[in-house]
Amino acid sequence: MSVLAITGGTGFVGSRLIDLALASGHAVRALTRRDQPARDGVTWVRGDLDATAALASLCAGADAVIHVAGVVNAPDRDGFARGNITGTANMLAAVQGAGVRRYVHVSSLASREPQLSAYGWSKGEADKLVRASGLDWTIVRPPAIYGPGDLEMLELFRVARFGLALLPPGGRISVIEVGDLGRLLLGLAAADRFPGEIDPDDGREGGWSHPEFARAIGRAVGRRVLALSLPRAMLMAGAHVDRLLRGSKAKLTPDRVSYFCHPDWVASPGNRPPANLWTPQVETEAGLAETARWYRAEGLL
Repeated sequence: MSVLAITGGTGFVGSRLIDLALASGHAVRALTRRDQPARDGVTWVRGDLDATAALASLCAGADAVIHVAGVVNAPDRDGFARGNITGTANMLAAVQGAGVRRYVHVSSLASREPQLSAYGWSKGEADKLVRASGLDWTIVRPPAIYGPGDLEMLELFRVARFGLALLPPGGRISVIEVGDLGRLLLGLAAADRFPGEIDPDDGREGGWSHPEFARAIGRAVGRRVLALSLPRAMLMAGAHVDRLLRGSKAKLTPDRVSYFCHPDWVASPGNRPPANLWTPQVETEAGLAETARWYRAEGLL
């Protein structure tokens, strides 16, 4: 049994990761901003990425650290910088101070094009800190993540029920199911040494065109969908409306539109993990159907 320190453990990816870690026999130390119910195998550490004492406690005695926490939506560039750059710097200092060598860092494919968005820029700057840390590090850059528990793609499923898909201009994406990502992170944490950068995906060569993925979501909800590609200007207008209506809870923001409209978010084949370490287990059509079932069970769809 090894001890894994995990940030972001109450979020979509982190909560699935904890489930998988416990099922694999690991003990977990997990950072949380709020009190959590007691759970066998999990030691909750109260704090956030600004709480240096909490981070030190989180990392103490850990065999590996998996840094999942980050900011995906912020009102301005400073918000992304605090959550993703300063937060990573604080995390790295805690890892180094605790003498933990193995560090797995969850980044994003958006970091590949930092000029497109404040989010991508902040993730790219955080990656630079990891590369310079001197730790035994791996940077994992997931593409779009979906699966039971996800709320980011919920709107796509809801619109698909009406036979529609409102899409960015032409382009291609890669995707990965949350459990597959969690299994990769666990495999990397247990690896003796695997420095480098990994772009995982569902194994679909060349990724998905936007209409292909929209039709797959349609099949998951039992509808044939009409895929409509919207111009960037219309998406940007929609982002401003969403901000007016939902404020800080808006899902479509100008920053997101900037990278949604990029034509190539396909994982690089040269950065796939070696097959003897990890291969995807969840076929995407089946994973989307399971996600739709979860939405229905939760009364969301």
